[in-house]
Amino acid sequence: MRRNEFEVLYCIKKNGNLSVRDLSERCKISVGTVSSVKNKLTECGYLDEAGITAAGVSALAPYKVDNAVIMAAGMSSRFVPLSLEIPKGLLTVKGEILIERQIEQLKAAGINDILLVLGYKKEQFFYLEKKYGVKILINPQYNLKNNTYTLYLAKEHLKNTYICSSDDYFEENVFDDYVYGSYYSSVHVTEKTNEWYMTKNTGGYIMSVKKSGTKGDVMLGHVYWNREFSDAMTKILTDAQETGEYDDSLWEQVLMDKVKSLPPMFVKTYSSDVIFEFDSLDELRRFDDRYVKNLPSRILSNIAKTLNCDQSEVIDFKPIKEGLTNTSFVFEVRGKKYIYRHPGEGTETIISRRHEKRSLELAKSINVDPTYIYMDEEEGWKISSFVEGIRTPEYDDFNDSKRVLQVLRNLHEKELHVDWKFLPYEDALDIERQILEKTQITIPDYYEIKERVTALYKKVKNDGVTMRFCHCDTYKPNWMITNSQTILIDWEYSGEADPGCDLAAYIMDAMYSVDDAKKFIAEYLGDGVTDELIFHYLAYVAIVSYYWFVWAIYREACGAVLGDSLHNWYVMARDYSEFLIK
Repeated sequence: MRRNEFEVLYCIKKNGNLSVRDLSERCKISVGTVSSVKNKLTECGYLDEAGITAAGVSALAPYKVDNAVIMAAGMSSRFVPLSLEIPKGLLTVKGEILIERQIEQLKAAGINDILLVLGYKKEQFFYLEKKYGVKILINPQYNLKNNTYTLYLAKEHLKNTYICSSDDYFEENVFDDYVYGSYYSSVHVTEKTNEWYMTKNTGGYIMSVKKSGTKGDVMLGHVYWNREFSDAMTKILTDAQETGEYDDSLWEQVLMDKVKSLPPMFVKTYSSDVIFEFDSLDELRRFDDRYVKNLPSRILSNIAKTLNCDQSEVIDFKPIKEGLTNTSFVFEVRGKKYIYRHPGEGTETIISRRHEKRSLELAKSINVDPTYIYMDEEEGWKISSFVEGIRTPEYDDFNDSKRVLQVLRNLHEKELHVDWKFLPYEDALDIERQILEKTQITIPDYYEIKERVTALYKKVKNDGVTMRFCHCDTYKPNWMITNSQTILIDWEYSGEADPGCDLAAYIMDAMYSVDDAKKFIAEYLGDGVTDELIFHYLAYVAIVSYYWFVWAIYREACGAVLGDSLHNWYVMARDYSEFLIK
């Protein structure tokens, strides 16, 4: 069946036996074409004087929509700070919850088979299962892979299927229960944006896709895959699982790469006042003025209270890539930029926020971290000044190492004191106990490494090196270097500790060879360098690496994914303990 024939036949099925002129207006097809098509459909037995016939309904059957998949797994990091508290799809916009409005629109169009693919804060969506009878599928790797993996997981459900995002807002119902072929919804823009742009042929089908552009048809809103397209895309996504080729990609990247070999996809253009996506809180505020003042957001309330401003003055949010412990974002108030750091889940059992706050105050007092403004010791969030033009140190640049070591020497020489300690060996044993309450440690040589580290700790425990106030987490993301400043931030693990903890954390993350580590340690010690002290600090590389190795096992037992870090810390604990225990 040709597209014009489908459009006319479906319009009559949906609205009754309309006049040629009414059909022309609804289908956006010329009067002459509608008249010719209607005559042909009548000749085929699909129409009669009463409207669509049983044969006509049967002719539409291949175009019946089977279901919808709503992707709701991601964190929407660009939507901080709200997305730190609630998934974006569960935001209330103009009095309706985004995903509920979309589900109701699908159901109103006769699409009742709806699958939600969940990940981030998945439990907040569970009520929808009972309320709307939707199905739920969990994406356990939502924080590691992009939505290509979400669609791969949903592959058994991909037929004649709407592919939707939980955070889209449709001013009118865009869904139909019969669709001619695959399409991507679009809005035509005349300005430069960072959206995906589609070029189309004279028939309206996508010829190419590119990221960002000046004007044209941008991808916006829902997508429809027919069975042919679903089968072809499922094969590509399945094959890509073996290579990891598209792990970090949106599925639109696959379309861009494979558009010439995939079945055709139509560009369906809507008016700019029909489909809305909100990429930031600032965009949402322009659409729904409820979000301008006094939002139900603890984070915004915290910021406004701390900086003595209205919530409406907190603007221009930009996420910073999530760290191993914190999620952070930059924001602006009255022309000045700040950073808000939000603690990661599972850290509260091994980090004292009261201690961290006191450490930040001490670090600011000696100008090691002049950025600190405020920290809440109950919940762990903190606000700092934003520093322009910063970089992190380069591990292979010894001039950067000298700058880092100068700060650490100054910190240790101040002889500041706190009433708590960071004891990596003892703390690792405590974390190990917490792990064993949850699961078993199955790493084959774990206990061999532990035995060697224990022997090293006994050797250096009472060898005369004095405890100091230390940072204890000196890997390079916690350093900010400018032309004139070297700043050390994030004091979560600080305490009274062996100064070897500060050197070791840096060496460990750099994965220095023993020779490079000796050079680094000697620079720190200066004229006081001895073989005994070199051994002491090398031993702490093994001890501290073991601590972070055990910490990583614990964090993964809590559901976090540490990636390469767990392996790197394992390697450093193993290799340095082997080198020193012969």
